[in-house]
Amino acid sequence: MTEQNGSRRLHIGILGCRGIPNHYGGYEQFAEYLACGLVRKGHQVGVYISSLHPYAADSWRGVRLIRRQDPENRLGAFGQFIYDLNCLRDARRRKFDVLLQLGYTSSAVWYPVWPADARNIVHLDGLEWKRSKYNYPVRQFLKWMEKLVTRRADALIADSPVIKNYTRETYRCHSELIAYGAETAIQPDLKHLEKMGLEPGNYLLAISRFVPENNLELILEGHRNSDCARPLIVIGNAGNRYGAWLTGRYASPVIRFPGPIYDKPVLDSLRAYAGLYLHGHSVGGTNPSLLEAMACRVPICAHRNDFNAAVLGPDAYYFRDSREVSQIISNFERQAAPEGWTEANFRKIQTDYQWPVIVDRMEKLFFKVMDESRR
Repeated sequence: MTEQNGSRRLHIGILGCRGIPNHYGGYEQFAEYLACGLVRKGHQVGVYISSLHPYAADSWRGVRLIRRQDPENRLGAFGQFIYDLNCLRDARRRKFDVLLQLGYTSSAVWYPVWPADARNIVHLDGLEWKRSKYNYPVRQFLKWMEKLVTRRADALIADSPVIKNYTRETYRCHSELIAYGAETAIQPDLKHLEKMGLEPGNYLLAISRFVPENNLELILEGHRNSDCARPLIVIGNAGNRYGAWLTGRYASPVIRFPGPIYDKPVLDSLRAYAGLYLHGHSVGGTNPSLLEAMACRVPICAHRNDFNAAVLGPDAYYFRDSREVSQIISNFERQAAPEGWTEANFRKIQTDYQWPVIVDRMEKLFFKVMDESRR
């Protein structure tokens, strides 16, 4: 840590994601906004980036990109463990003041090589061991990793009050409540709809990874069995086995799978002009896609669980199964969402989920952990 003109400047490392700019998902988006925000505050920030990432330069918007070998394309999920180990071994020589680890699934197992001279802060994400894609032995392993990281980290971050309460009740440990953020300066453009043959308000939208705990099957089955004539557009990478099964089963003229889209203006336009946004995430804490839908003022139909309810409150439709999805969609065809829902959700973003607020909270936590380490 250095001081310049009376201001403290930190050397911060961020690992646990595939890198920035975001081409993948929630952690990458979080790293992107956080790193750029910290750089604007004068801090020196390095983000670890996978060797498989398509961005080739060694910096992005003032953030140093530290590229390390990632064998996931050859080893599958096990490659993530090797990638995280490569990042941690490199971090040991970087003299970071703070090392922010996004998630614990693969980095916790390598805690003996965590940099001893850095303050190690872990973002817990969701309850990884509850994800249905894992078998029983893997779930038990993940629960062990979760317990381990609560004992080894210098500080923990929970992105949802549900996660914060869980860590307190299960492990009797404190975690800082810092959620994801979202931008409110949305400028939707109809040209993005025209390229996809869509009309404003005349389609339903879901943006999701193709994994079982995101409940896409319930959404797809519910739409197929509803009275809805409007097409359902499902954005995401369906390249895995589960995605191939879903697209093979449900693809039709009224259920479309255009593939992954990472261009934010395009995504914002699709959200803003959708008639209804369908959100099936059920495990991973506060979800960035949900926040962005709220920022776009689109009516929302979400899976009924504590994570989504903590964000949306009473201002959304909720479903538990495909039958309820069908009922909600069919009723929505005949009657619009209650007036005030979209504005109430937009105000929540303005109050609790603005990116500058999130960056300030993270910086405050970093300084707090540094000060505690000097006592």
